[in-house]
Amino acid sequence: MSHDAPRGVPALTQRSVERGGPAKPPLTQETDPHGHHQELFGKRLWGMALLALGIVYGDIGTSPLYTMKECMHLVLQEGGGHILRSDVLEVSSLIFWSLTIVVSLKYVVFVLRADNKGQGGIFAMLALLPEKLRGSAVSSLTVTGLITVIGAALLYGDGALTPAISVLGAIEGLMVVRPDLETAIVPISVVVLIAIFAIQSQGTRLIGQLFGPVMIVWFAVLTGLGLWHIGMDPSILEALSPHHAIGYFVEHGFGGVHILGSVVLCITGGEALYADMGHFGRKPVRRAWVFFVMPALVINYLGQGALLLRDPASAANPMFQMVPAGTATYLLVGVATFAAIIASQAMISGGFSLTKQAMQLGFFPRVTIKHTDKEQEGQIYIPEIAAFLAVTSIALVVAFKGSTGLASAYGIAVTGTMTITSILFFMILIYTNKWPLWKALLLLLLFLSVDIPFLIANVAKFWDGGYVPIVIGVVFVVSMLVWQRGRRLIAELYQSRFASFDETWPELEHEIAQRTPGTGVFMASSDKGLPPILPHHVKRTRALHKQILLLTVVTAEVPEVQKMDRITIEPMGHGFYRVHVYFGFMEQPDVPRALKLALVREDLDFELEDITYYLAREQLMGGRGGKMGVVSEKYFGFLQRNAVNVDRYFRIPPEQVIEVGTQIDL
Repeated sequence: MSHDAPRGVPALTQRSVERGGPAKPPLTQETDPHGHHQELFGKRLWGMALLALGIVYGDIGTSPLYTMKECMHLVLQEGGGHILRSDVLEVSSLIFWSLTIVVSLKYVVFVLRADNKGQGGIFAMLALLPEKLRGSAVSSLTVTGLITVIGAALLYGDGALTPAISVLGAIEGLMVVRPDLETAIVPISVVVLIAIFAIQSQGTRLIGQLFGPVMIVWFAVLTGLGLWHIGMDPSILEALSPHHAIGYFVEHGFGGVHILGSVVLCITGGEALYADMGHFGRKPVRRAWVFFVMPALVINYLGQGALLLRDPASAANPMFQMVPAGTATYLLVGVATFAAIIASQAMISGGFSLTKQAMQLGFFPRVTIKHTDKEQEGQIYIPEIAAFLAVTSIALVVAFKGSTGLASAYGIAVTGTMTITSILFFMILIYTNKWPLWKALLLLLLFLSVDIPFLIANVAKFWDGGYVPIVIGVVFVVSMLVWQRGRRLIAELYQSRFASFDETWPELEHEIAQRTPGTGVFMASSDKGLPPILPHHVKRTRALHKQILLLTVVTAEVPEVQKMDRITIEPMGHGFYRVHVYFGFMEQPDVPRALKLALVREDLDFELEDITYYLAREQLMGGRGGKMGVVSEKYFGFLQRNAVNVDRYFRIPPEQVIEVGTQIDL
């Protein structure tokens, strides 16, 4: 049987040569997370849209807690302690048009169309590009692949900051009523964060069901408070005109860009909207934004603006000044705290999805993946990432002690990733969807005209805390690049050491004293030559099973591979078979389950219980003779030692495994 790519598996990431398969789906194709048509969502579309409120829109939904406050804080600094009517109208207009252009137009209308069989996220976007542009796990990384890795790494910084700033922003509402509670804000926030991460292992569906109704209440509160204050001063509706947003820059010149460093807080969560699309599908995510989230946010921001027009002194915390001090404030803090928990969930679940995609595409070490929902394959929990985000978020709360300090750190990661998303989307339009260059370029210029000013404004805040997501991003960039290069060099080393099967077999056959009953499976990282542990095993034991499977696990560029295309088998003679098992980048590889298909189809004759799996365990020497360099190789060795074992990752029964150690110098 041919080992070319099966139907539905285009452009496999772990092959250096792109093989057959159909063209990638157009951006207009409606698919659910499993690659099925969106009509499957028909009857429960509204239910899924409401459920998305509890996962996808928590981050951007809690931005009213701190966005206007931070904007007015900057206005007070630059205005000599005074807030003018024009300032309120201009800032409100900037917020409205940022939501409209960046989230509604860029993400909801356009970027959500760049789905890879229902899955979103920056790596799903990379996978839509031709291999010559994106590179692969066994070839040198391209410029496109590099900027994608950078964008993905920045999202980890965003994921650590979101829980910290959301929870702090909610708990700080207590100081409106009880200023003496200032010293208790940090301890209370830490307790809430611990609770958030403690429930992660229960899965995003359960969390969404538990807190989805709370988010409905939250958006209703935002809308109600906004309408109340707009009714008291309808003149704030003037802010809907773009001339007020433009007027801010006319008045302040280039220095006016600084305000964007605070305005950007209103759109944090836009990237999570795209990354979490796979949990619910494109239509529910869009419907939730259009009918629930966008109206509630706009009305509330305008309501805060109306309050500021009447009472500029409320700038200290306009969100919590929208209700009378006392019991109403405590109730608002309570609802806001639950909403902040959900806001954190949006980025945490996005971090899980991002990590799995990076790992499947060869950019991240193997980690523990626990599936939390039998119906939704995309709903997962990764303990290692959860622990990292938990420790980092708590440390940020303790270090910065307030949402104002964290606001300075928040924007760089978001705007950096948004800029990279615009560039990747442009490339998809050109190379995958075959748009005319002029048409795609116009759209890119529109997006960048907003992204770049936001990015410049946030880079200016580097020393005020902007270095935090950069440091986190650098750690992840280095880790992903070192891991990708290390695995590539190992594959190249094995290919260079061992010739083809036909050339090696005569010498190997001479060494074999006995062919023992049963089936031996040798895991092979490449479909060229022989796995190095096979000749090593033969020379040391002088024996080999009668049936040998040289098994290569291939990660495809689609989220899931159909069952009929899961496995291909090619007879090689002398009892050897070249086996390729295909998994989508959103699937958890299960080798025994895939091999069971060979029994069902009667391609091979063996018993699963009689299989012996031979796995290589490389020990890196870290010498000066390799291509990688001593420091990089030692760090790669550290990552490899702490990665999940191969048998556990591929769900191979440990009692059927024999590990063979090899020493290599990269």
